[in-house]
Amino acid sequence: MEQIYTIPVNEAFDASRADKSCGCPMCALYRKLEENELDLILGASMMEPDVRIQTNKEGFCRTHYDMMFVRKNRLGMALTLESHLKELQEDLKSGLLNTVVGRAEARPVKRVKALENSCYVCRRIDFHFQHMAQTVIYLYDTEEEFRKKLEGQPYFCLPHYRLLLERGDARLGKKTMAEFTALMQKIELGYLSELTDDISWFCKKFDYRYDQEPWKNSKDSVERAIKFLRSDLHGAPEKK
Repeated sequence: MEQIYTIPVNEAFDASRADKSCGCPMCALYRKLEENELDLILGASMMEPDVRIQTNKEGFCRTHYDMMFVRKNRLGMALTLESHLKELQEDLKSGLLNTVVGRAEARPVKRVKALENSCYVCRRIDFHFQHMAQTVIYLYDTEEEFRKKLEGQPYFCLPHYRLLLERGDARLGKKTMAEFTALMQKIELGYLSELTDDISWFCKKFDYRYDQEPWKNSKDSVERAIKFLRSDLHGAPEKK
């Protein structure tokens, strides 16, 4: 019986099974979570005191600053930045004396270093995404129909292939894990073989001897290889 927390996972896996161009279903889940978090932070959650406390403390990574900026809600972004900058200003001022007297671990150093490695949106996405990965393993372990969905996936990007194997190893019994690993390997190696052939053909097309040959399935092979190797989390950047 489908539960609320299994719906997005099933939808992503259904979509990728029906349309191979959807790619890695885990990447699709990540992008959906990211869209939801960005919508919230520039919308309903923006003025909530508990959220503001956290965004003041954590800030955002450059990727998510850029993604918020292009959403054209500059007032919402400015309000978030205003309170963040004011709190940061006080944090840095309060630790200035320690810096003057030569303490290497003065508060400004700690504060800036912590800020460089934190992002409110990344943390929220990761929290939910880890649960979704666990849900994939749960569904594989408990529902025969989901195993068929998994078998029909075009591929998993390498980071999410690794993640699912780790989550499977933590939950599944020895026999089930062996079956899961074999299925994942079949999917992964099958796609990797096709992708390698496509990349090789793409390279050959730049040799004059192959000029009159068709491109086959190689025209977007470079883009697909990057998505396979490093995930497709934020979509393609805007062309300038």
